[in-house]
Amino acid sequence: MNINKNKFNSVRNTVQARPGQWKYKAKKHLGQNFLKSKEAIKTICDAGKVEKEDIILEIGPGKGVLTEELLKRGAKILAIEKDNDLINFLIEKFESFLPSTPGMDIDTKRLNIINEDILDFDISKYGLLDKKYKIIANIPYNITGAIIKKFLSEIKNKPILMAILVQKEVAERIVAKNRKINKQKTEAVQALPGQSRPCLDSGGKESILSLSVKAYGDPKYIMKVSKKYFSPAPKVDSAIILIDNISDKNFKNNDEEKTFFDLVHAGFSHKRKLFIKNIENLDYQKEKIKKMFEILEIDKKIRAEDIPFYKWIEMKDFLTTKN
Repeated sequence: MNINKNKFNSVRNTVQARPGQWKYKAKKHLGQNFLKSKEAIKTICDAGKVEKEDIILEIGPGKGVLTEELLKRGAKILAIEKDNDLINFLIEKFESFLPSTPGMDIDTKRLNIINEDILDFDISKYGLLDKKYKIIANIPYNITGAIIKKFLSEIKNKPILMAILVQKEVAERIVAKNRKINKQKTEAVQALPGQSRPCLDSGGKESILSLSVKAYGDPKYIMKVSKKYFSPAPKVDSAIILIDNISDKNFKNNDEEKTFFDLVHAGFSHKRKLFIKNIENLDYQKEKIKKMFEILEIDKKIRAEDIPFYKWIEMKDFLTTKN
């Protein structure tokens, strides 16, 4: 849903929508937890390498604190906000940055605020179909997986990177197998004041989520953000992650992409079973599977979660090549 023009013009007459006087109660069903750490906000933008004239898709701007930092850095922003009650507030707060006609594409002015559910958002309607853009956002916990799936695997013109704030546990799952055990090698992992710098171990297991992200980009754990830096405070801590170099480089065609995900989903279909047992029902001759294990030197007693990402790509290549 685009911004209603009458609502856009009348907002300045709505006293309760004025940023200085406005009170708002976060909506739990929308997964709203507003970030209040300036350092975390700057770190998200730094992780996303935000520069002047960058086109940014911000998901769930909330009260606009991240939007402010993005504007300071000279970015052009499409801010997608589902909550009708926040739209008036955001329009009032950023009135000087908005286009004269609501709903125009990103070339019109520095900021466009779109009242829509991000899962229904069509990038082609707002000039992003043929442009390079980045996703910089504190995304709702309850739709993290759906957002990642949409922008990595479901749309044609993917973002070039995503710098996002997610649940800490989710961040750790995404970067599984990327983590370092040597305490002297954790300098790149940042920490906010009052937080200890985490030493990430190498014991993380792969999952459907981690492999789905790595299939399209390079995930990196940037920084833990304690729950105390949110309002209202969630029950768990969060973390900033960067998914960089997003592309379809691992898939030459749709058949390769389908083969990869069929293999991944089959491999994790029964967590306690061995990988070789889980893929028995895939549409391949037993001899081909046997040959794949031998040539790629895959342990027949391994489980899917212990197979590193590069091996999944090797298996996909083997299964899509005539041999």
